[in-house]
Parts: sequence; structure tokens; C-alpha cells
Amino acid sequence: MASDITSRRVGASGLLVSAAGLGCNNFGRPGTRTETLEGTRAVLDAAIEAGITFLDTADMYGGEPGLSETLMGEALRGRRDEVVLATKFGHFGRDMGYPPSGAKASRTYVRRAVEASLTRLQTDRIDLYQLHTPDPRTPIAETLDVLADLVREGKVRYIGHSNLAGWQIAEAHFIAAERAGVPFVSAQNHYSLLARAAEREVLPAVERFGIGFLPFFPLHNGLLTGKFSRDHAPSDTRIMRQRAHVWEDAPWDALEAFQTFCDERGITMLEATFGWLLARPSLSSVIAGATSPEQVRANAAAASAWTPSADELAALDALFPLPEDPGAQV
Repeated sequence: MASDITSRRVGASGLLVSAAGLGCNNFGRPGTRTETLEGTRAVLDAAIEAGITFLDTADMYGGEPGLSETLMGEALRGRRDEVVLATKFGHFGRDMGYPPSGAKASRTYVRRAVEASLTRLQTDRIDLYQLHTPDPRTPIAETLDVLADLVREGKVRYIGHSNLAGWQIAEAHFIAAERAGVPFVSAQNHYSLLARAAEREVLPAVERFGIGFLPFFPLHNGLLTGKFSRDHAPSDTRIMRQRAHVWEDAPWDALEAFQTFCDERGITMLEATFGWLLARPSLSSVIAGATSPEQVRANAAAASAWTPSADELAALDALFPLPEDPGAQV
């Protein structure tokens, strides 16, 4: 049975997404329960049943490029219309084999990338197609033009971007307006209570231009779920397998104060984290990864469990203050 997850508009667009989303970067990842089709299907089944219908992946995700999309295409067969599918293209960290290899947001590259994603996902359209990282080799006008063509052809419904700086978001907005083109409707950037740099330029930019914000790593690799402590870290987690320094270098004084804050209100750290995020201006969906049905159900429940007051938001902001801008002039 679906939970009470609300739907939110992505910026000023007509795209509606579930307030809790599912990050699909673990699908096809070696060493996880979702490495296989069976594990992927179990998580997707749980997500849809719980009311999480916004699924975010990328063509580069998986033990081999494209595997996340391939597994999702198989697992979603016969129920494509029940979900909002988002994927990405053009990450410079992985060669997808689409020529030309040097310009990953060019007209030719985007055309090849979108066809490959459509094939793997077994669908005729992508609901939100996102530029994964900025491409310094390709003018953003060229990228916007080819993405607009895909929208007009019906292969893509809306377009978004990821990892752009504030000035790049503004540039893309004005270029789209100048050319009477199709604008980006979403921005996906790193953001959590423990990573608030997006508040300096990215969040003001998306709010100014009517763009929906989609934070990635919103639970900070699990540190904000309550299952880690100063003295204990589950060994079967991604942090401990690949990024142990995240746990070792965590601000445990602040995290322990956060746990006390949660205990005083009778809520979990996961619920408090979702509540804080969903109170952010312009935030459309909290995209949280999961490798088990239990994690999916917990995330879905957390999305509607707690709404902070203005005083509680101020208290959390004080616990995790925005670090001083190293580039600021004094």
C-alpha cells in the first residue's frame, strides 16, 4: 500500500515528482544486493508500492556502463507509466563509447546517448533528461538546442542539469530565453546538512530562475540516517567499503547533538533529515539511494513523518552552519 508521499512540481514546470525519490546508482553495482535483476526488481517493487515514483539514474551507473538503466528497463517492463524516469548523460568520469569522446554535450554525442538510454530503459521517452557534468568543450547553446529538439520530438519531456555552478545555471537560463528555446527545469547538486555549499550560489540561482532543486547524497552516504555512531559503523555499507574516510572524518560532536535533538522530539535522524531537506526553498524531491526494500520503505515513511517549525530549522542550521566561504573578500 502506498504511503502518504506528496507530489511536488519541479520548479515552474509541469513535471510532478514524488517528494521522496529513489537514486538508482546502486543498481548493477558490484557487491550490493541490487547488483542483480532480482535485487533491483525488489527495490523498485518496494518503491512503487510505497509511493516513490521518481526514479533517478544515469547512463554511466552500474558495474559496467549502462547496467543500471538495463536492469531498470527489465524490472519496469509493463509498468513504465507508473513512474517518472530521470536519467543523465555526459559524465566526464566514464567513457560510454559514444563518439565523439571528447565533447560529451555536443549535438552528435547527445543524439547517440539518448538513443542508447531509451533502448536500455525499454521506453519511448525519458521524463527528465539531465546533463550530468558541465562540458567545457561544447557551448551550452549547442547542448540546449539539441535537447530542445529531443523535447519537440517527444523523446524527452523535460531537461535538467547536474553539477553546474551558479553562474552556469544563470548563463543557461538566459541563453535559452534569448533563443526562445526549451529551458532547464531542474538542477541536481550535492547537498545535505553536512554539505551546504550549494546555499551560496546554486540555491539562490534555482530559486531566482524557477528551477527545481534535486539534492544528491542528501543522506551524506548514510551518516544522516542514524545507523552510524562515533564508535560503530556497519561493515556492509558503501561508506565502509569504499569511503571509510567519510565516517572517520565526520563531525561527531555535531552529529551527536543532532541525535539529541531528534530524541527530544521523538523522531529518528532519518525523519529529521528528510524534514529539513523538504523545508528548503525550491527543493522538489529528496533522491535517496537504497539497496533493500527495507531502506526504501524507511525513506518513504520519513518523507512525511515530520515538518520542522521555523525555530527547529534555525536550531538545525546552528548545529550544521554553512562553512565560511574561502573565496570571500574581507
